[in-house]
Amino acid sequence: MSTTTIRLTEELKTRVARAAERAGTTPHGFILEAIAEKAEAQEHRDQMHDQAEQRYARIVATGEMIGWSDMRSYLQARAAGRPAAAPKPKKPAG
Repeated sequence: MSTTTIRLTEELKTRVARAAERAGTTPHGFILEAIAEKAEAQEHRDQMHDQAEQRYARIVATGEMIGWSDMRSYLQARAAGRPAAAPKPKKPAG
């Protein structure tokens, strides 16, 4: 394991110590968990962005998409616990 030094203001150091105590951990453990959570959140955002880019590229390449009214009906049925077939992408009329 490597060592990294971070500089905290006294105010932030105090806040971390208080939060760690309330969470039942050490300031070191609290900081490690916070860094891991932040890294995971960024990785999740990156994955979502990549997926959106791939989906948009597919729309541009095929011209096919799922209309909002079709998707809304599908989501409403699923939210109500009713079985529903996922809508199929298609080229918009026009």
